[in-house]
Amino acid sequence: MDTQHTASRDNSPSRRGFLTLAATAGAAAALGALPAFTASAAPARPAGSPLLSATAAAKNQLWWQAPGSPDSMIEQGLPVGNGRLGALASNDPGSELLTITDATMWTGGLNDTLQSDGQFPYGRDDFGSLTQLARLTVDIPGHDLSSVTGYRRTLDLAQGLVTASYELSGVTYQRQIFASRPDDVIVLYFSRQGSGRYTGTVSLAGTHGESTTADPAGRHASFGASFANGLRYGAAVTAYGSGGTVAVDGTSISFRDCKDLTVVFSGGTDYAPDAAAGFRDPSVDPESLARTKVLNASGHSASTLLHTHVADFRPVFEQLDIDLGTSSAAQRGLDTWQRLQARDRDNVPDPELEAAYLQFGRYLMISGSRGSLPMGLQGPWLDGNDPDWMGDYHTDINIQMNYWMADRAGLSDCFDALTDYCLAQLPSWTDVTQRLFNSPDNRYRNSSEKIAGWTIAISTNPYGGGGWWWHPAGNAWLCQSLFEHYEYTQDRAHLEKIYPLLKGAVEFWEARLLTTTVTDASGASREVLIADSDWSPEQGPLDAKGITYAQELVWNLFGNYRTATEVLGRDTAYGTVVDGLRQRLYLPVVSPTTGWLEEWMSPDNLGESTHRHLSPLIGLFPGDRIRPDDSTPKDILAGATALLTARGMNSYGWANAWRSLCWARLKNAEKAYQLVVTNLKPSVGGSNGSAQNLFDTYAVEQGRGIFQIDANFGTPSAMIEMLVYSRPGHVELLPALPAAWAASGSVSGVGVRGGFVADLSWKNGKVTQVTLKSVGGRDTTVVAGGTSRRVSLEPGRSVTLRNFG
Repeated sequence: MDTQHTASRDNSPSRRGFLTLAATAGAAAALGALPAFTASAAPARPAGSPLLSATAAAKNQLWWQAPGSPDSMIEQGLPVGNGRLGALASNDPGSELLTITDATMWTGGLNDTLQSDGQFPYGRDDFGSLTQLARLTVDIPGHDLSSVTGYRRTLDLAQGLVTASYELSGVTYQRQIFASRPDDVIVLYFSRQGSGRYTGTVSLAGTHGESTTADPAGRHASFGASFANGLRYGAAVTAYGSGGTVAVDGTSISFRDCKDLTVVFSGGTDYAPDAAAGFRDPSVDPESLARTKVLNASGHSASTLLHTHVADFRPVFEQLDIDLGTSSAAQRGLDTWQRLQARDRDNVPDPELEAAYLQFGRYLMISGSRGSLPMGLQGPWLDGNDPDWMGDYHTDINIQMNYWMADRAGLSDCFDALTDYCLAQLPSWTDVTQRLFNSPDNRYRNSSEKIAGWTIAISTNPYGGGGWWWHPAGNAWLCQSLFEHYEYTQDRAHLEKIYPLLKGAVEFWEARLLTTTVTDASGASREVLIADSDWSPEQGPLDAKGITYAQELVWNLFGNYRTATEVLGRDTAYGTVVDGLRQRLYLPVVSPTTGWLEEWMSPDNLGESTHRHLSPLIGLFPGDRIRPDDSTPKDILAGATALLTARGMNSYGWANAWRSLCWARLKNAEKAYQLVVTNLKPSVGGSNGSAQNLFDTYAVEQGRGIFQIDANFGTPSAMIEMLVYSRPGHVELLPALPAAWAASGSVSGVGVRGGFVADLSWKNGKVTQVTLKSVGGRDTTVVAGGTSRRVSLEPGRSVTLRNFG
């Protein structure tokens, strides 16, 4: 059929509602404007209320009928965050607890003294660990849980707001908790309807043995200290209310007979993303700055602070909307934990819950990745000072998976934290690589004895340091993520920024590749380039050459670098040389023994068949060399499918998410969906699955699970990939739509590689309409229902397509 289309000019950078709210808030500042804990100008205040109506807010709310236990905060605490500070709230009526983390609250350092095996130390003192900043408690005697009725707490995803309410002696009490990015504070507002009053104590405690002091005149409490690595940190709290008294009592703040109470917290460190300055800003006094921030905020009413926060948060959240179908009234009547259990027990799709899970991932991204360090294994949400694997940045999947969602889910600006981190670390990564990588003890050293550019370890920290083992291909994987962000945004300034990272990684691999001879199935021999000794994460031989993981990543790196040289008009001659190297790279074949795509340049399976990592399938996802179309040899596609099948359908949350993404790329909708549902399985006793607060749980041993955030981002990424697949010049709609979502649905604000944003709707499994808007792209082909449409747009314009076959 002929294409029906309309074209329109739209200069706004985001979806419907953004400009109205941004204008109301005066919030024209770009994301990423808060690079560290620092003094800042007073934010603009909205002239009116940006709050959603109760009916409109209900769509994106999760709720529970019980508070979180202080002993199970990581499974039951509700998260808030402003991109740097993160907190878990218990919402206990009589004793509200917030465990608070600053993303820069790291021990350790450069960690550039190798062990005897040529690898990095990996401890909390040398490599370092993310730790908590503070614990904030608001005790309200007489409001213990056993004395109240009608308890309910809610996480409002669209407005970045935690609310708890209950009744006591005929009075309805309510509290609201939010982490404001504009004011750089966390706010707790206690109110009531009726004649009740609040009496109690606000207590602030550090988590590293600090002493809290209080100032009666300033009506605030604070502490400050430093780590052995010299990082200084501090925190402060103040409180104010109406109709009663608020005063300092010892080292705490007491309140008596208040009609309402507002508690304001701030804190941070003197970390700075500057290797030349030792990652410190000596001008920052964290304790003093924290006091200034809470006192500045306390000059405004709680409603003003809330409106300022919501006017900042809502426009970001509303850049993507999703409808996967309608759940039943019975499902809607259950709280979030009951719904997870019912979904698992009854095996009945709950499309609104599944859409809420995707939006929860977006909520965590907005709350955890705006203008500070990127999110590692747990983001800025800890319940202790000993997170597994230090809460670090694992570069062999976890940090990459954390950021697959950002561009896909309308949160491209949240990706900047990863870019800025890599740029800040590059001087140290380069220095450490050139000094230490070719150590004779390093089993991964370059056989050529040449060294150039930079690479990293499996684990990285915020001080330019590596931990555990060298990870030669990690540089190529980070560069792939950084370049894909350019593909989504077509942001030339971003490409300019990351160019030194791309070039340094290319130079590293030019020095590292080895020449060898291979013989193909016909008996013909040819010379190829292969990666030097490496480990296919995290299994098999430690020193295999030509592993598929590295070959695929380097193939992508070289291709992306060539594109960058052409776009930027830089080093084009070198780009041609690199392209020549790319043409000589060995690419994996199918094993005649297993029928799988080879992982180790060997016909034998040298590891676990069901291993959690999909390293040899990186060319399927997140790479794009292996596709279910005529561009991929049939034997390679069959071998990749066979290997994915062998890996199985039940693993850790992040591994399931990766599997789901791969099945979506293969257009197997039901397997992709099954893995999403598996990750929604309720975690009980530390088992794999979703905890009560939807944090993904990783079962590390019998009876003990830990929170690992990557699945909370990887699973939504898979859900979006099931609805929209894209590469530059090509968009496919509903490539892996499962039966559970097929009746009707819509999604708007999906990022499309090549520089577009897509809004689409469907019915009975077929696309009814799609609108493409250019955010920098000009030409692409849209495929749906066997119909192909060629689209050409100028940046800022949009087109609507209908009548697909």
